[in-house]
Amino acid sequence: MSENRPLALFGGTFDPIHNAHLRVAWEAAEQLDADVRILPAHVPPHREQPVASAQQRVALVQAALRGQQRLTLDARELQREGPSYTIDTLIEIRAEIGEARPLVLLIGADAFAGLPSWHRWAELFAHAHIGVLTRPGHGGVLPTELRTRIASRRARDATQLRQSPAGRVLTIEVTSLEISATRIRTLLAQGHEPRWLVPDALFADPTLLAPYRSMQA
Repeated sequence: MSENRPLALFGGTFDPIHNAHLRVAWEAAEQLDADVRILPAHVPPHREQPVASAQQRVALVQAALRGQQRLTLDARELQREGPSYTIDTLIEIRAEIGEARPLVLLIGADAFAGLPSWHRWAELFAHAHIGVLTRPGHGGVLPTELRTRIASRRARDATQLRQSPAGRVLTIEVTSLEISATRIRTLLAQGHEPRWLVPDALFADPTLLAPYRSMQA
């Protein structure tokens, strides 16, 4: 594998993983010509505790990713105790892949706008590029602190990310699919089948979606 081929990371609770998650991760992989690791969070600092257990969410992601090689599961954050801090994951992965290979943290535009609230957020740029996933024509307002920090880090295209291992910010336009994990959980709790919102593979094994079916509607 070429050292110039980026490795991208896409984190979230994936409670459950759904088609919008997979679509934006796949589009980012193609636009960056990158391999993408799906990183389920253990206890995300900014969100409620997931409904499904770590083991159950691993099984969901594994089922969703079958049949292709470009998106893979990385379950390291589920093996930690306490909150999942992105900076810790970036430091670990950077040590594993070496100093030269481009590493890209993929995050949604809304999450990116809130980056200054993240744990040790200013250190993220030392370990990875940031790919901001946004729908075409969307231009969110960034806080002054973040806007100032990234002013000199903006990349024009994916080619620029290959020229250094970390430190740049690239906007990646992806297809907007309005799919909500909260809505999927609600549908399952009510006894419905949210087909076309989640991968068909999740219906193949009745145990995969069981944690949500047992919720009180």
